[in-house]
Amino acid sequence: MAIHFSEIELQQRRDRACEELQRRGLDGLLCFRQETDFYLTGYDTFGYCFFQCLLLCSDGRMVLLTRAPDLRQAQNTSVIKDIRIWVDGAENTPSQQLIELLDEFGCRGKKLGIEYDAYGLRASVWRQLEAEISGFCELEDASDLVTEHRVIKSDAEIEYVKRAAELADDALDAALPLIKPGAWEGDILGAMHQAIFAGGGDYSGNEFIIGAGDDALLCRYFSGRKHLVEQDQLTLEWAGAYRHYHAAMMRTAIIGEPDAEHLRMYQLAHEALLACEQTLKPGVAVGEVFDTHARVADAGGLKSHRLNACGYSLGTTYTPTWMDWPMLYHGNALIAQPNMIFFMHMIFANSDNQRAMTMGHTVRVTEQGCERLSRSSLDMIVVD
Repeated sequence: MAIHFSEIELQQRRDRACEELQRRGLDGLLCFRQETDFYLTGYDTFGYCFFQCLLLCSDGRMVLLTRAPDLRQAQNTSVIKDIRIWVDGAENTPSQQLIELLDEFGCRGKKLGIEYDAYGLRASVWRQLEAEISGFCELEDASDLVTEHRVIKSDAEIEYVKRAAELADDALDAALPLIKPGAWEGDILGAMHQAIFAGGGDYSGNEFIIGAGDDALLCRYFSGRKHLVEQDQLTLEWAGAYRHYHAAMMRTAIIGEPDAEHLRMYQLAHEALLACEQTLKPGVAVGEVFDTHARVADAGGLKSHRLNACGYSLGTTYTPTWMDWPMLYHGNALIAQPNMIFFMHMIFANSDNQRAMTMGHTVRVTEQGCERLSRSSLDMIVVD
C-alpha cells in the first residue's frame, strides 16, 4: 500500500482533529480539501476535481464519498475502510447521495463543520449541495481546523521536507550548466524536472516559473519558450516535491555582464534574505519577517519594486498551488513555532528599467531560530 505515514501517526492526527471538533461543538467535519484527506488518512488522488467528500465524525468514524475511478485509489493509498461511490449519470446527484450518507451517520439536525476554503468545493458543487443540505443540518465554516494542525510538521514530515529540499538543490545543479547564451528554456526546465523525478520526487503543486528578458519580472508560469541571448536575465522559481511535501527555491541568473542595477538589487535581496532568517524564530509573529524584508528593500530604494508578501508556509499541497497557509505579510500575528516550514522569497521587479532580481529558499523554524534547508550558494549567478 502506498501510505507514507504509520497508522499510529495518522490516528493521532485524526484524534487531534476530533478533539478540536468536540471543543468547537461540532459533530463532524465535511472535508473537501485534498490536503486534509491526505493528512488524516494518507489518501492520495487528483480526483478532488470532481465531487468528493470525506466525513470525519467527532467520535472518530469516517466515510469517503467519491467516484468509481477513486475506489481503488482510496483502498491503495489510505486507511479509509468505508468508501462509498456515487454513480455518474444524467439523473444522479452526488450531493443527494451525500445527504443520504449523512443521515445514515446520524447527522440530521446536528452541527457540522465544513471546509468552504477548498478547491474541491467549486461554486457549482456548493450551490447543488446547499440546496440539498438546507434544513438538514447546521453548517459552520471549519476550513482552518485541519489546516492549523498541518502547519507544524511531525518528525516524519520534516524528513520528507528535507528530501524535497535536496531535490530542489539537485534541480538547480542540473540547470546551471545549461544557462548560457543560446540556451533553450525548455532544456533547462527538462533538466530540472528530470533531476527531481530521477531522485524519487513528485510533480509539484504548480508549474515551475521560468522567464528570460522582460519576462524575468514575472512571478507566474506562462506558456511559451525562447532562447537566451548574449545579454539576458533569467528568473527561475521551482520546488522539489517528495511525498507531496514541497521545498521551493528562487533565483535570477544574469547572462553577460551584470549592470549596476542588477548588482544593487542582488545586494539588497541577499541582505534582506539573511535578515529575514535572523528574524524568524519561535515566539515571533510571522508578519515581522515581512516587515524585515520591507525595511531592507525600502531603505535601498526598492519600495515600489517589491511585493506585499515575502513568502509563505510549505507542506503538502495539491494542484493548483504549492503555497500553503500562512503567508508572510505585514500584520500577520501568527506566532512562529518549531517545525513550521516557510519559503522566503525576495522578489524585486523594476518595470521602469526592466530589471529583475530574486532570491529564495526554504527554511525550518527550530527551537533556537531558523534552519536553512538548501545547500546551494547565495552567490550571484553570472554566466559569461
